[in-house]
Amino acid sequence: MPVPVGGYSQGPSCFDRIKTGFMIGFCVGMASGAIFGGFGALRYGMRGRELVNNVGKSMVQGGGTFGTFMAIGTGIRC
Repeated sequence: MPVPVGGYSQGPSCFDRIKTGFMIGFCVGMASGAIFGGFGALRYGMRGRELVNNVGKSMVQGGGTFGTFMAIGTGIRC
């Protein structure tokens, strides 16, 4: 059986996988933070700047939390 020509390319490093896992988790957390934070803020009757600040804060918190857990889970799999 002939040997294929060319070398095998290495995949992404473990650190690159952890970064990717964090970014995917951050995006998912931001989306869920926008949905749940937006509905919660509207339910409390927030409008204008107060609404934007509250939704933004919940988006960053949700993204950071979910991104951290996704990065940890990806790191365990490396």
